[in-house]
Amino acid sequence: MSDVLAPESLTDLKEIIKQHYSTLSKRLRQVAEFVLDAPSEVAFGTVATLSKDAGVHPSTWVRFANAFGFSGFSEMQKLFQQNLMEEAPSYQDRIRLAREAFGEESNQQSPSQLLTRFSHANAIALGHLGETTAADDLNKAIQILSQAHAAHIVGVRRAFVVASYFAYALRHIDQKAYLVDGVGGMYKEQASALGKNDVLIAVSFHPYAEETQSVAKAAAEKNVPLIVITDNQISPLASIASVCFVVKEAEIDSFRSLSSSLCLAQALSIGLAYELERKNA
Repeated sequence: MSDVLAPESLTDLKEIIKQHYSTLSKRLRQVAEFVLDAPSEVAFGTVATLSKDAGVHPSTWVRFANAFGFSGFSEMQKLFQQNLMEEAPSYQDRIRLAREAFGEESNQQSPSQLLTRFSHANAIALGHLGETTAADDLNKAIQILSQAHAAHIVGVRRAFVVASYFAYALRHIDQKAYLVDGVGGMYKEQASALGKNDVLIAVSFHPYAEETQSVAKAAAEKNVPLIVITDNQISPLASIASVCFVVKEAEIDSFRSLSSSLCLAQALSIGLAYELERKNA
C-alpha cells in the first residue's frame, strides 16, 4: 500500500480502509476497527491513550497512518478533527455527554437510575439510527423484499432476537418467512433451501458468528440478494451484502442494547407492508 495517496476526507479514508482491510496485519486491523467504530475518540485522543484503548503499541498508529498515505498520525488525525467541526455532534460525542451527566459510579446506582441511563442511551442511539440510515438503502431493501418469493432470516446468539422478530413481523404481513435457526446443527441444510428468487436477511454483531457467515456465503454463491444488519463497516458480511445497514447500539457498562436493530427491523417490515399495499391497490 506504499503507493496509496492520503485521502482528503474522513469518508474517503473509511472507504479505503474497507477496501484494504483484508490485506492488513492483525494489529493494523485492530486500529482499523477502532477508527471506524470510534472516530470521535481518534479526533480527541493522543497516540498513548488511543493505543491503550485499541490494545496496540503506539507505533502501530504511526504505521497505520503511513499505510494510508499520511506522513504520520497527526496528519491523519486532522481528518477526524475536520469532520467533527463540519458535522453535528456524533453518536460517540452524545454518549460521552450522557456519561458525564449520569456519572460513572454504576455499581452504586439503583435500578431506577440504571433504567434512566439505559433509556437515555437508547434514545440517543435511536436518534442516531434515524439520522444516519440512508433512505436509498431503506428503499432498496424494501424493493428486494417486495420482489422475493420468500425471506430467510439468520442470526445467532444476541442477533437471534432480531432475526426471530423479523420472521415474526414478516409472517404477520402474510409474507413467507423462514427462520434459519440451525436446529440440530442443520445450518447448511437450511441454507440449501434458498431459492434464486428468495432473499436472505442476515443479522450479525461482533464477533460475527461463523454460522451466520456460512449461510450468508451460501446465499451469495447462489446470487440470492442479501440484506445485512451489522455493527461495523468491516463486518465480514458487509462486502457481500446487497444492502448493508450498520447499526450503533446503546451500550451501558459493556451491556449492549438491541433497540436500534429491532427498530430497523420493524421499519423495514412495516415499510414492506405499505409497499405491497401500494402495489396491490
